[in-house]
Amino acid sequence: MSEDRTEIIQMLEKAYCMELETVMNYLANSVNLDGVRAEEIKKSLAADITEELSHAQQLAMRIKQLGGLVPGSAGVALGHQKQPPEDTTDVVYVIRAVIEAEEEACAHYQQIIKKTDGVDYVTQDLCIRLLAAEEEHLIQFRGYLKEYTKE
Repeated sequence: MSEDRTEIIQMLEKAYCMELETVMNYLANSVNLDGVRAEEIKKSLAADITEELSHAQQLAMRIKQLGGLVPGSAGVALGHQKQPPEDTTDVVYVIRAVIEAEEEACAHYQQIIKKTDGVDYVTQDLCIRLLAAEEEHLIQFRGYLKEYTKE
């Protein structure tokens, strides 16, 4: 396996782990949040779980296509994102955590896009599409933050 391909697989594995961690945190926050102000955020997070899981599935398929092995639970690196808050009414914390996770995902997909340019157009196309979806979530939650933090 070429050095480029090995590095691309490693980058895809990291993205796969990031997506799975996002699914776990979105699921926890969509259940744990309390209060009237939390309802719209809970609904949005619950709806995004399926999409984020789909991202992980697409990444897994690409890892396999490139000759890698999709990590099982022991091989998934977690704990890099902000964890759900102890205060189940802290909606702003959750929104900020989502924004941070989406910004990190966007930055990572941009790195993969650059790495694959001229080398692996299929992976590049996949990551461009995933980047677009993550940017959409990012814009949505930045909008929520504006509303939830205005006095």
